[in-house]
Amino acid sequence: MRIEVDDLSRPQVHALLREHLAHMHALSPPEQVFALDLSRLRTPEITFWTLWENDELLGCVALKALSAKHGEVKSMRTTDQHRGRGAGRALLVQVVETATQRGYLKLSLETGTHPAFTPAQQLYRSMGFKASGPFADYETNPHSLFMELELLIRDRSANRDQIGSAVGPFES
Repeated sequence: MRIEVDDLSRPQVHALLREHLAHMHALSPPEQVFALDLSRLRTPEITFWTLWENDELLGCVALKALSAKHGEVKSMRTTDQHRGRGAGRALLVQVVETATQRGYLKLSLETGTHPAFTPAQQLYRSMGFKASGPFADYETNPHSLFMELELLIRDRSANRDQIGSAVGPFES
């Protein structure tokens, strides 16, 4: 498997994003769907990755810069046929590592409360995300679960932990 920064130009990626948006609209009222379409993912504050096995798309994820110290996980999706193979975890690890390298102190995300979102919630919790309140422009609503992860910041000069908390593979 390989993860790459994606320019959102390939038809397989377009199809996965259409599937993602359709699924979100099937599970939540339209005003509570916060998934981004193709045009809204093509902005300077968003980095978008895809995960491939040979020429087959397994999943995608995006990291949106909310500030110099705060990022948001967006558009996390694994193809139906590749669920349970570790694709989602690999993509989430990529986001956490990138956010840490950028010096972010926190990652936040919004996910649904419908039972279909339980596997995603379990993945996020297994990576150290905890329930939180709304962030950025979000407001409390019964269809959203907000989560956050405090990130480990490395003191590069001393090669030691400086602040924050470590999770999973990021423990020292």
